[in-house]
Amino acid sequence: MSHNSNQAQRARILEWLRRESLTTLQAREHLDIMHPAGRVKELKVQGHNIKTEWAVEHTAKGTHRVGRYVLLMGCVV
Repeated sequence: MSHNSNQAQRARILEWLRRESLTTLQAREHLDIMHPAGRVKELKVQGHNIKTEWAVEHTAKGTHRVGRYVLLMGCVV
């Protein structure tokens, strides 16, 4: 499996979400996932109970409205 295959990216997201919520910017910066919304959608299709909330994050280049993903109880393990 490639380090950056869709499967590997989904695994990194789940590992993170088991500890805490994850924003789009965190996924890009810390997990090297450029399209986290797509990977989260795939995880939802697989049966994982992930809620998407909206958050505002500030960067050096401005303010952004981003997704914040939260793994809820009752998820597939």
